[in-house]
Amino acid sequence: MESDDLKNLEGRIDELIDACQRLKQENLSLKSEQDSLSEQHAKLVEKTRIARERIETMIGRLKALERS
Repeated sequence: MESDDLKNLEGRIDELIDACQRLKQENLSLKSEQDSLSEQHAKLVEKTRIARERIETMIGRLKALERS
């Protein structure tokens, strides 16, 4: 009886170890994906800023043309 209990416990410990390893790998993968998405976001924010500046410049030129 004790032998069966010990084998069951060993099996559960092995499952926990496997789960921890899977979760550790998944965590690394998610961190990498998050870093990549953060980079993409920063690039998009910069592109948006540049586009906004260009549009504001064009609007300023149009208003200047309208006044003259």
